Amino acid sequence: MRLINRRPGRAGWTMLVILPFALLLFAYLAGSASRLAENPNDKLLPSAAQMADAVERMAFTPDKRSGDYLLWQDTASSLKRLGMGLGIAALAGLCLGIAAGTLPLFGAPLSPLLTVLSMVPPLAILPILFIVFGLGELAKVMLIVIGVTPVLARDLEQQARQIPQELLIKAQTLGANTWTLILRVVLPQLLPRLLIALRLVLGSAWLFLIASEAIASTDGLGYRIFLVRRYLAMDVILPYVIWITFLAWTMDLGLRQLTRLCFPWYEGAKA
Repeated sequence: MRLINRRPGRAGWTMLVILPFALLLFAYLAGSASRLAENPNDKLLPSAAQMADAVERMAFTPDKRSGDYLLWQDTASSLKRLGMGLGIAALAGLCLGIAAGTLPLFGAPLSPLLTVLSMVPPLAILPILFIVFGLGELAKVMLIVIGVTPVLARDLEQQARQIPQELLIKAQTLGANTWTLILRVVLPQLLPRLLIALRLVLGSAWLFLIASEAIASTDGLGYRIFLVRRYLAMDVILPYVIWITFLAWTMDLGLRQLTRLCFPWYEGAKA
């Protein structure tokens, strides 16, 4: 049998999923044990016990200065900024995508503009955002919005252009006006794609969030990572990175399940 036609069973699939993570974990623990055996004060590869102590200190022990549980406070602050940024970007991207992909009079100026804006590195304009919006929450949210919106809008624009013209013609034959076409034909086609597009930009959104928190913030996951790096506190940094990865994976899973639940008819929901 050709390799391209071979498929693992359920047990084999589970083992293949677990295997790379197990290998990474084994490699890390072996490297950590080796370095700590040579130098017990080594900070580059902390042991599992050291990271567990750091998690206990950050998540389950009140901070002596503020009395807060730092991990949960940082998580709440970061998720609030991320949620606001993605929410605004999703709404703006949906509106721009519909306008550029459905209405030719708007598509002519918007399509090239969105193309150019999507090429601008958002991190390059971060200092400008801090100058214009200050060092508060608005600049952090706007970085996510500016970085994500053009990508969402371009994706939805292309999806809108792929809607069969027959559907639009039939709707107009039945008396539908422009708003009816957008609300009853175009919008239902684009909403499931919007959820899938949000999954694709989650990594970028987290990157913009961490970068903005690292430069100007007093709380947040990115702020904490860059705060403790000066002490080489890898026992704190690595659990924070793992926690961020878990949050991002959970958000991706939630969006995938939401797509399947709300739009089971959409072909992309099977992905």
